[in-house]
Amino acid sequence: MYILQKTMRETMPQTPIFSSMLGSSCSGQVQPDMGERSGGDLVFQDGNLISGSLEALIEHLVPTVDYYPDRTYIFTFLLSSRIFIPPYDLLAKVGQICTKQKQQLEAETEKENGTVKATITQMTQNLILSLTTRNQFQEIREKFRQPVTDKGTILKSKPQAAQKDILSVCCDPLILAQQLTHIELERVSNIYPEDLMQIVSHMDSLDNHKCRGDVTKTYTLEAYDNWFNCLSMLVATEICRVVKKKQRTRMVEFFIDVARECFNIGNFNSMMAIISGMNLSPVARLKKTWSKVKTAKFDVLEHHMDPSSNFCNYRTALQGAAQRSQTANSSREKIVIPVFNLFIKDIYFLHKIHTNRLPNGQINFKKFWEISRQIHDFMTWKQVECPFEKDKKIQSYLLTAPIYSEEALFVASFESEGPENHMEKDSWKTLRTTLLNRA
Repeated sequence: MYILQKTMRETMPQTPIFSSMLGSSCSGQVQPDMGERSGGDLVFQDGNLISGSLEALIEHLVPTVDYYPDRTYIFTFLLSSRIFIPPYDLLAKVGQICTKQKQQLEAETEKENGTVKATITQMTQNLILSLTTRNQFQEIREKFRQPVTDKGTILKSKPQAAQKDILSVCCDPLILAQQLTHIELERVSNIYPEDLMQIVSHMDSLDNHKCRGDVTKTYTLEAYDNWFNCLSMLVATEICRVVKKKQRTRMVEFFIDVARECFNIGNFNSMMAIISGMNLSPVARLKKTWSKVKTAKFDVLEHHMDPSSNFCNYRTALQGAAQRSQTANSSREKIVIPVFNLFIKDIYFLHKIHTNRLPNGQINFKKFWEISRQIHDFMTWKQVECPFEKDKKIQSYLLTAPIYSEEALFVASFESEGPENHMEKDSWKTLRTTLLNRA
């Protein structure tokens, strides 16, 4: 896909990809000077392609002497096509169309323009190469991909109290937020449009109660989700393992400041992970600690992440960060790292709310314009180069420090502040009995 886009960009004039966030950014409108085609199996509304048969959409992908597809259409079609047709079948159909075009060109040699023919031939070869390479890459990745590390092995049991804590490694909230941003950007760099589109393919396979062999497992998505969970548990571990209340209060306030710096940077994923860690029961129940914490900053952060009205406050902040990124002159201002779980849910609900096909059997391409727009935004954000200097010592701690299991978190929490009501007393009693029996 990217090879085809690169060739087209170098050889023919282009319209911007998703040039407007809210207008006809995903319309796939074919400009008149592009040779607009409105075949019988393609349906346009106000000049925008909204549906069509699979065969017509494939033909719409292949350039001719007087037509070439819009870059938004190429991105959207190649992204969504695997839901309806395997890459190798698509490759065969594109090859058939190209062969037919070549025969027609050769039959009209007197009208033939050598430059145009050479351009089309090169674009055709690049398209076939791109589809072939992608299909082979998927097969190789399936063979060599390692399974996601089991969370049970990551969430270690309670480590020794003498172990150093995060404040001994980094006591500056801004620096830690910058290092978290480094880690986030490194992880999202491994996520590609095809991985995100597998959410749709995977749900289709579940709905059809069958296992599709061509559905790529979402390893990179699971790995990124695992990072979020580990960061949340690390925050809870760092707080609960502190014995003295004064130092524990300082630790809570430190992570509040880190979360605020993440928000200012545009790193919403780390911010949400930190807030989630502080809202875990073993941390939230530490009332004596929280009574000493200056919670005004934390209240503001929770307001931004309020789930009311489908996380309206967060979405407003995300839109602001996205607009800042569009007009930014520096990499620092271009950073946008959305809350990944919410981003995935948005794609999922777009898929569930709208059908893949219309009642007449045509592909509901309007649905895939919107899905591809969101994925394109994410791809744009992930390409930002992190402007902060990497600190290997801090990153090593964030990525390798032992993390308490949920059980160990409760043990540390109850040891720091004893149970205050009958429910907590029963939980603490049950937990101790379980640990004694295990020993």
